[in-house]
Amino acid sequence: MRRALRRARDGAPLDVTEAAVLLAAEGKDLDALLAAASRVRDAGLAAEGRTGVVTYSRKVFVPLTRLCRDRCGYCTFATVPGRVDSPYLERDEVLEIARAGAAAGCREALFTLGDRPEDRWPQARHWLAERGYESTVDYLRSCAVAVLEETGLLPHLNPGVLSWQELHRLKPVAPSMGMMLETTARRLWSEKGGPHFGSPDKEPAVRLRVLADAGRVGVPFTTGILIGIGETLAERAESLFAIRAVAREYGHVQEVIVQNFRSKPDTAMRATPDAGLTALAATVAVARLVLGPTMRVQAPPNLVGGEHALLLRAGIDDWGGVSPVTPDHVNPGHPWPRIDELAAHSEAAGFTLRERLTVYPPYVLAGSPWIDARLHAHVAALADPATGLADESATPEGRPWQEPDGGEIGTTGRADLHTTVDTAGRSSDRRGDFDSVYGDWDALRERAPGRGAPARLDGDVKAALALAEARPSALLDPACEAEATDLLLADGPALEALARLADDVRADVVGDDVTYVVNRNINFSNVCYVGC
Repeated sequence: MRRALRRARDGAPLDVTEAAVLLAAEGKDLDALLAAASRVRDAGLAAEGRTGVVTYSRKVFVPLTRLCRDRCGYCTFATVPGRVDSPYLERDEVLEIARAGAAAGCREALFTLGDRPEDRWPQARHWLAERGYESTVDYLRSCAVAVLEETGLLPHLNPGVLSWQELHRLKPVAPSMGMMLETTARRLWSEKGGPHFGSPDKEPAVRLRVLADAGRVGVPFTTGILIGIGETLAERAESLFAIRAVAREYGHVQEVIVQNFRSKPDTAMRATPDAGLTALAATVAVARLVLGPTMRVQAPPNLVGGEHALLLRAGIDDWGGVSPVTPDHVNPGHPWPRIDELAAHSEAAGFTLRERLTVYPPYVLAGSPWIDARLHAHVAALADPATGLADESATPEGRPWQEPDGGEIGTTGRADLHTTVDTAGRSSDRRGDFDSVYGDWDALRERAPGRGAPARLDGDVKAALALAEARPSALLDPACEAEATDLLLADGPALEALARLADDVRADVVGDDVTYVVNRNINFSNVCYVGC
């Protein structure tokens, strides 16, 4: 513990083992851990130009459907068709909630729903088919457009596991989306009696794939972990490192929630003890140290039992969505604090509470490619252009959701190369927003497999060179694959000999004239789903 605390205090990078050790901190060790995390958080806020500011989002909670194909042992939100009046909220019911939120000054419409209920419940399939929708995702998209056009609230979508194609379909109707990773502990999903057993959407590999796909699509994304559901401290640390890896690779994770398990009646885990607040504080602090100063870290303010100051000491800088209109349908036994109460708690700890939008300031200020062009006007209408936080004087108003006039999305890169390439040339070897577009190269390097060439005998390389000189076409024969491979892996003197041989062939075939062509590289799009 002492070594891990010293490294945390000194700002040294932690590994998974050290993070797991720190998760067990208590007493004076916990105080030292919280102090280290606070320093990291404060440095990040100062770098962003909002020292001492913690944020929240004023929202309404839209429970589009409480049906779900999963069977999580702690969930009281998901239910069965016989316990709800209708499988889904009607569109008019969604708009009624959103309008009430707009009237109360809300700017976010949080859509929360079960995963693909139509795959499990015939009632859900029938309801969707009657209204002309093929899937829950299709209906969600329609409702999000309606909220944008009728109320001006910004949708934040939590539909669970999504495919790459579905992320693409939903990005134009929501500035941000989210899905909790919860845990990377596969045994909690695969072993009978585990909290995620029988829940196909809770397999960690599936959820990590969604996080990566969201990065490839360029969706500002919220994720997080749920502590106290049976994971070990090592597994908890591994979950944080998994989030860090995908966040570094794509730069799209806008916030990480650390949520503590609270038992609920009428669930399989009703007798499981709540996650302790000391454990929550330690986990928040370790999350801050692992994820760094630029990540926004959140703890739900209605689940902390009045220990708001403790969580601020632990390194959070956001309280998440708080609704003055709707209850927390996922945690119905824990009402939201009033916003003025949350401001008072923050002020008592030395912080100023500011409202943000559902999408965080860096993405608001960057615009494309993070915010779809069809949402630019909706976001700009509610954002402070100087800070990217919410403009608290702005009133949400519905506005058309459509392609920009003329269908032009615009450009955020260099659009002058067609003229300046012949005069000024390129000013650098890469585009100006290279790091933000292509992610963290250290993270990519860690994930890339080793490419070292296997050891080869000199005799093998010599034989391959002799074959290439005598019968070059033989290298295309599958029977000579070993010789061709030897030459592909050639290095040092062998590579020099291979280059001399190739140069001789070039001279024989085309002579000594070297040609080139002047072209124009039309950079039609820098957006790609592959994420190379």
